[in-house]
Amino acid sequence: MKRCFLHLFKSIVIIFAKNMPPRKRQQSRDGRPSSRKTTKSSSTKSKFRRKLPSTSTILILAVIFLCSVGVGYLWWNHYLQSRLYTPIAARRMTSRSELGDMGDIRRFWGSYRSNLYFGLRTRSPQSLMLGLMWFSGQSHDGNIHIRHTCEQSDKLPRYGWIRHDGVNFGMEEILDHGYMLSTDFVKRSGGDHGGDWTTRITGQAVESMGKHNQRVSVMFYIMKDGLGTLKPDMKKGILSSVSGNTPELGSFKISFVDGEKNLLSTYLSTYLDKVHNAKDVVMENLRHFNVGNKGKMQLLGLPGRKMVGENSEENFVVFSGVFELPFTVEIAFESSSVKDRINQLTGSVFQENLMKYSDYFEKKFEQKFQLRKKGYSTDEILFAQATLGNAIGGIGYFHGSSLVISDLIKEPVDYWESSLYTGVPSRSFFPRGFLWDEGFHQLLISQWDSTLSTDVIGYWLDLMNIEGWIPREQILGDEARTKVPAEFVVQHNKKANPPALFLPIKAMHQKGLLDGDYIRKLFPRLRAWYNWLNTTQVGKAPSTYRWRGRDGTTDSELNPKTLTSGLDDYPRASHPSDNERHLDLRCWMAFISGVMADITESIGKRSKRYKETYEYLKDESVLTAYHWSEETKSFTDYGNHTKYVTLRQVATKPGMPKRVARAVYKTGPQEKLVGNIGYVSLFPFLLQLLHPNSSKLGDTLEHIRNRSELWSDYGIRSLSKSDPMYDKHNTKHDAPYWRGAIWINLNFLAVRSLHYYSQIEGPHKESCSQLYEDLRKNIIKNIFENYRRTGYVWENYDDKTGKGKGCHPFTGWSSLVVLMMGEMY
Repeated sequence: MKRCFLHLFKSIVIIFAKNMPPRKRQQSRDGRPSSRKTTKSSSTKSKFRRKLPSTSTILILAVIFLCSVGVGYLWWNHYLQSRLYTPIAARRMTSRSELGDMGDIRRFWGSYRSNLYFGLRTRSPQSLMLGLMWFSGQSHDGNIHIRHTCEQSDKLPRYGWIRHDGVNFGMEEILDHGYMLSTDFVKRSGGDHGGDWTTRITGQAVESMGKHNQRVSVMFYIMKDGLGTLKPDMKKGILSSVSGNTPELGSFKISFVDGEKNLLSTYLSTYLDKVHNAKDVVMENLRHFNVGNKGKMQLLGLPGRKMVGENSEENFVVFSGVFELPFTVEIAFESSSVKDRINQLTGSVFQENLMKYSDYFEKKFEQKFQLRKKGYSTDEILFAQATLGNAIGGIGYFHGSSLVISDLIKEPVDYWESSLYTGVPSRSFFPRGFLWDEGFHQLLISQWDSTLSTDVIGYWLDLMNIEGWIPREQILGDEARTKVPAEFVVQHNKKANPPALFLPIKAMHQKGLLDGDYIRKLFPRLRAWYNWLNTTQVGKAPSTYRWRGRDGTTDSELNPKTLTSGLDDYPRASHPSDNERHLDLRCWMAFISGVMADITESIGKRSKRYKETYEYLKDESVLTAYHWSEETKSFTDYGNHTKYVTLRQVATKPGMPKRVARAVYKTGPQEKLVGNIGYVSLFPFLLQLLHPNSSKLGDTLEHIRNRSELWSDYGIRSLSKSDPMYDKHNTKHDAPYWRGAIWINLNFLAVRSLHYYSQIEGPHKESCSQLYEDLRKNIIKNIFENYRRTGYVWENYDDKTGKGKGCHPFTGWSSLVVLMMGEMY
């Protein structure tokens, strides 16, 4: 457009220049310049004839006009571009300052470094960062294997929180090879900066695991990521504490109480540029020390103060101890703003507080979920408590800027700098926020503590830009980006994600857990999100919708992925086009229209528009016209499709190796209903849009109970066993993901819907009741058996064997098993 404007401007200037007559000075008949005075007769004529503007005047006006248009265009273009990274003009959901979130001071400190086996920080952008590292005295290969960030490659038999209340305490067990580490922490309120806290790390040998390690090196570090000071305090050459001061915390002291089992106490004090480099710096500084009787024992420790380069002020202090099993070490943080401290939160005082909070957790858990009353065994209840504890303990605090892009700009730009308080799907593999995952996380967490959920939801909605768009994957800060391949970092503003946050919002709203002020802050953001979805994700046919982001140009995928739908490689129309109709997105829009109607009505605003949209989008006759296949007796997508596709080796250039590409055989694609039976075809049922008397509800139930299609002994398959795409790789290296595996989030929605329809009179009531009991029992049994066998809750489960697959631990939406156990929907 800029080129067109410049070309037009240039053309007009040339035309005017060519048509301008040469300027001649007017002369009288005798050759002398004529007088400027006009005669009476000419003056009289001017009364009847308006003088035409000169060519030069027209040119000047044209230039001014074109310049104005150009400036206006540039301003408008800049405005459109800037909307991408401009926050929505609405009241913030959360109350924050430069020093962090002081809205709920009880939650200022927490285990908010989700990616670490154990780490603490505050809910502030430039927090003090604390973390645990350790390694065993003996290793099977002679190498040092420092544990720090949660890694599947560490192959730990088990780790995770066994109890965590999100406010006062947490208890975690980490089973390494031959020994168990327990990392417990307790907070005590007081002062102006979140109070005091103490972490206790204990190590014990596990005899049942055979030959065990006798020594474990434990390192606990403190990093100041911002203004302030850190000062190691030495006592007899040993690091006894660290004193410090930061704008967020004021003055504080961190003490180390390590007992008698510490064979070697050393420390490191240096400068660290980035917190995610902590492990590398520790590795680089490990030294051998000769200790024991006549120095016969050689142990690894740290060299003390070590400053490198121009940096003369340390911001990174590491306490290191080599402990003989069993051992206990305590790290106590004390804030100078606590004036009425009676005693230090260590030793017996720590133990008393830990037991008090642990007992309260157990009582509250039974009160909320009533698993003992329902007849669950002690092991099953401990499993459920640990699953809930891991969901809460996985909540992290992140700060930084997303990298975003739009069709109006060529290169990615930074979103505004922001913070996010959110659950994470997996501490080892996905330690960051995902928009649609979080809706499922909060279904569970809101049942435990609704104020915690409203806080998390508020942080997410504060990430909304002026268009109503929220980046679907939040990769905030350098530490988070170390876990993400570069191709997934940039977020495009035309790409959506399922608005699953409406699920917990609806649940809490119906129970009266959202106060009036919260709803009034919530509404304009939900309205903007709704409008964005309802304008950017529409299909070509009226009242149809289409996920953006499918690649219609690739031949490397068997079926181009739809990452924006959350269902990744679930098969859609084989050849992406603008004519697609995506059933699941239509159902999401119907569902959130209903939620918007309820919320709008509750604050005294007109809800007619949302009610009418809800009724129209769930209207079975319209839904049938666009999405019902009589051939398969199922709801389905529509698009340019053929089922005759396969991956084959194809030739490239002479002398070059063949590559795997998609080939079409038999019949090419045509516009039609896609016909796959799986999670997408269940969406009208999953979001409870079908009438209880609907024959199509009966057809859907038949697909669910059919063993050759969706039913398994472990849950509902994501794709029918009879489908041509079932269990097929999408590329040579891209294994099937949503093509048969059992996913707990959508199985939860299925269980919830079966429960819903089993409570309503209709022809399918008894069928839903029986399916509800069978499906719920199968899912709970399988997840528990996997946990007992492997020590983990998994990302998804194999539909043939029931074994956990994908990453672990995955206590994001797989933790919804706790709600199924408690029958809380």
